[in-house]
Amino acid sequence: MVMAVVKNGAFLRGLVFLLLMACVLAGCTGGKPSTAPVAKSAEAPADSLKALFSLTIYSPDGKSQDLDAVLFSVPGKRYRMELTGSLGIGVASLLWLEEGWQMVFPTEKLYVKGAGYMVGLLNDPSLPLVHIHQVAGLFEGRVIPENLEEISVRDSVLADSAVVKIHEARDALTRRYTYAEKDGEVLWLETLGRDGKTEKIVIEEYKEFFGAKTPSKISFVRESEQFLELRVRRVTRGKSFGSGTWRLNIPRSYQQI
Repeated sequence: MVMAVVKNGAFLRGLVFLLLMACVLAGCTGGKPSTAPVAKSAEAPADSLKALFSLTIYSPDGKSQDLDAVLFSVPGKRYRMELTGSLGIGVASLLWLEEGWQMVFPTEKLYVKGAGYMVGLLNDPSLPLVHIHQVAGLFEGRVIPENLEEISVRDSVLADSAVVKIHEARDALTRRYTYAEKDGEVLWLETLGRDGKTEKIVIEEYKEFFGAKTPSKISFVRESEQFLELRVRRVTRGKSFGSGTWRLNIPRSYQQI
């Protein structure tokens, strides 16, 4: 019975992690054993952030699904994300703390727990591993992974005769990235996924939220096929969040994945 529920719910779980994936930002596992998160103080520092956004997930069979989401973030310290479907029905809740993370799927009565900055399951393709800090960084206006070593840069001319800079870079694990930049804005970022397939983020529109230029329309592409479009509606900073934000209760009747 549990196996049937998990199989039928794989698509729903995949929706959530497609949002988190920002495929090109995935990295390696942290190697820390699983542990249950413990709530921290409700007081939020000045760099806290709240983002409201919507997303459309495109499946290979041509179908799509729209979701609304809210992110509560104290960058580098803790994150809470809520996803809702039609009629405001909760689809998933994620809480990430330094002590560990947990994710709940209320409609399926399932949950996942883990630890480290990589979120997901190592051997489950419906829950791919993602680097939570780099994904949350998109809402702070950071598209390029931190501490990249630039290999080369060249000019490229677009169809409208605009000139962009094409950068080749690599991270500490020697993973290679290519990205295009125009007037200080990253237009796209591309790399190879763990399975050797091309993964790309395309920034279609920037907006200024609280004085910070932030990608507001982002498409995620895998091997030339778009699977996710994200639209940021609002970003506010310096918010204090209630203590309940940093607690995620899991009913005893829920099954652990």
